[in-house]
Amino acid sequence: MTKKNDILQGTLALLVLKTLEHGKRMHGYAITAHIQEVSDQLLRVEEGSLYPALHRMEQEGWVRAEWGRTEKNREARFYSLTAKGRKQLMQEEESWSRLTRGVARVIGYA
Repeated sequence: MTKKNDILQGTLALLVLKTLEHGKRMHGYAITAHIQEVSDQLLRVEEGSLYPALHRMEQEGWVRAEWGRTEKNREARFYSLTAKGRKQLMQEEESWSRLTRGVARVIGYA
């Protein structure tokens, strides 16, 4: 049985990888702002969840991190998707699709 945390972590990885998919390097705040904006304010990623997740994804080789300057000239780590991260994104999307199909079947069961 999957624990609630496992689902949330997997979902967060999917959202971050998908956000970085288009090749633009992004710092953590920009990633959270993008997810919130694209989800029409329905999803909010807290810093306490994002940065440990980014660190795990960097350790897994899914993202690459490098220091740079933000639009406001602040130093920040910028993240980009790696080839391994693109493969992982495909797996995460497949897993999400299976999960949502299964949940929809249970909800729709009469």
